[in-house]
Amino acid sequence: MKGSLKALLAGRLETWELKLLHKSYDTVGDITVIRLPESLKQRSKIIAEVIMQTQKRIKTVLCQAGPVSGDFRLRELEWIAGERKTETVHKEYGCILKVDLGKCYFSPRLSYERNRIAHQVQPGEVIVNMFAGVGSYSIVIAKHSEAEKIYSIDVNPVAIHFMQENVKLNKVEGRVIPVQGDAKKVVEERLRNVADRVIMPLPERAYEYLNCALLALKPTGGRIHYYDFEHAKKCEAPIKKLKLKLSEKLQMLGVSFKVAFGRIVRTTGPNWYQVALDIEIKELA
Repeated sequence: MKGSLKALLAGRLETWELKLLHKSYDTVGDITVIRLPESLKQRSKIIAEVIMQTQKRIKTVLCQAGPVSGDFRLRELEWIAGERKTETVHKEYGCILKVDLGKCYFSPRLSYERNRIAHQVQPGEVIVNMFAGVGSYSIVIAKHSEAEKIYSIDVNPVAIHFMQENVKLNKVEGRVIPVQGDAKKVVEERLRNVADRVIMPLPERAYEYLNCALLALKPTGGRIHYYDFEHAKKCEAPIKKLKLKLSEKLQMLGVSFKVAFGRIVRTTGPNWYQVALDIEIKELA
């Protein structure tokens, strides 16, 4: 659909309008979220109509009116067509994820990352997910590994509510443990030295919370899945730049480590990238 939307609209939008269309959009369950420049807002109904005609499962089309923002990482959404709702049920890799896009953060673009990490987890591992949202990473891991426990922290009470529902829907009670609160406080008070693996899927705050991730790891060390935004010009490599930034901080903290893997998850703007690093932390002092 991503490649064909412009073709489908060719007879209904002007050539200059087609050039302004974003190349991609998000589909979560039966809701599609598009982004439109101000000059195309008057064409939103036509665009939504084409999406719903060509994708019969789509019941609602929303427009993202601003960037993800705030402590709860929420999108400002405007209704365009279909059912007036923001709540839906999304399925990926055999998991059921209930979410309210207006009240909780969720990105279908991270599905590959969720599955990639799930298949690294070894039997009996204890995991701390520091920014769990509605539980998407945690539930995919629980369904596709033999992890013992996945402590799933989020500051948003609505996200915790949906996480609790998702735990039941996916029958992973007792393994995925929802915990409401700020990850720093939760780790310091309840989850010191418990984790074989820590997940940090919050690029906006991960660097700030790195010390906390180290505190959550067992004294024998473990692995951190770290996400961050990195700016890189055409002559620069975003993965290399982020590795350098992280290495300097970990060296300053006196930590023995190895960056085992890095990948660009997606582009987020001109010369801006979301990058994932898998960091092996050796025995902590």
